[in-house]
Amino acid sequence: MKRVFEILVPYSVALAALLAVGCGSNSEDPNEEQQGQVCEGLPPLAEKDTYRVGFAQVWEDDGPWRNANTASMIDEADKRGFELVFDPGTKSDPAEQVARMQALIQAKVDVIFIAPHDETVLAPSVVRARRACIPVFIIDRAVDPNVAIPGVDYVSYLASDFRKEGQMAADWLIEKTQGKANIIQLEGTVGSSPGVQRKRGFDERIAKEDGMTILASETGDFDEDKGYALTKRLVAEHPTADVIYAHNDAMAFGVITALEEMGKVPGEDILVVSIDGTKKATQYILDGKIGVVVECNPKFGPIAFDTMLAYARGDDVPLRVDNVDRIFDIENAAEYLPEAY
Repeated sequence: MKRVFEILVPYSVALAALLAVGCGSNSEDPNEEQQGQVCEGLPPLAEKDTYRVGFAQVWEDDGPWRNANTASMIDEADKRGFELVFDPGTKSDPAEQVARMQALIQAKVDVIFIAPHDETVLAPSVVRARRACIPVFIIDRAVDPNVAIPGVDYVSYLASDFRKEGQMAADWLIEKTQGKANIIQLEGTVGSSPGVQRKRGFDERIAKEDGMTILASETGDFDEDKGYALTKRLVAEHPTADVIYAHNDAMAFGVITALEEMGKVPGEDILVVSIDGTKKATQYILDGKIGVVVECNPKFGPIAFDTMLAYARGDDVPLRVDNVDRIFDIENAAEYLPEAY
C-alpha cells in the first residue's frame, strides 16, 4: 500500500483557495464549476478494490489518545490495502485544519475522514467536500449540525458518547463520595464536542445532588501544562475542594504534579477523576493517585473502514455509530492495564 503523508496540494495554495470563500462561511466555492461535478446531496461511493482515503486529523502535540487514534487509522488502512492521504498538521488551530481539508478536496480523494478541531469552524469544510462529491465521515469530534447536515453533508458520525462519559464520571463520583463533594472541573478545548458534552453530562448529573457543588469550571484545553497551572491557581482559590474532575488524562497528569508540589496527596486529600484510558492513567489508579478513569476508546480504524465499506455496498448506515466505553477504578484497572495505550 502506498501511504501519503504529504498533502498533494501545498498548504499555501489551499489556504489561498480557502480565503477566497471565507473561513467561517457556508458559501459555495466559486471555482467549483472548474473543479468538476457538484453534488447537491450526499455523494455515492463506488465499490472498488482500493480507495484513496483522506484523513484530516485534529492536531495535538504528542497526545497519547490522539497518537493511538492516528495509529489505528493508519494500521487499518495498511491492512486493507488503502492509500491514506494524511498530513498530520502543524499546530492547534482550526483554520490550519480547514486548509488541510481544502487540500484533500483539491486532491480529489475518494472519501474523507475528519476529526474536527472545532464544531463550527470545520463544518463549512464538510459542506465543501460534499459539494465536491466526496463522501465525508466524522470521527471522534462532531460538527455543527446546523451547518453540516447529517445524512446530507456527511454520511455518519462515529464517536464515543461524550455526554455519557461525563455522566459515568459523575455517577462513580456520587457513589464514591456518598453524594458529598466540592469539585473543581477542568474542561477540554472550548468549542470541541468532547469538552462541551463531557461538561454537560457531568454538570447535569451533579446538579441533581444537593451535597455536590462545582466550585469552579475552567478550560484547560486538554493540555497537561494548562491542567497543572489551573490546579495551582484554583486549589488556592478554593481551599475546600476535595475533587478535581479533568476532561482528559493529560490534564489529570498536570493535576497530580501540581497537587504533589503543593504538599497534597492525590487520591487522599483530593480525589482525581479523569477520562481517556491511557496506560499512565491506569497505572496511577493502581498507585492510588487517580480514583477513576472513564474510557474513551481511540481505536476507530476498524469501525471507521467497516462503516465506509458498508456505505459503498449500499447498506443502510446509521447517522451515528457509537464506540462502547468502559470505566476503570481500583477494582479492574490491573486487568485493563495490558491493553491500555
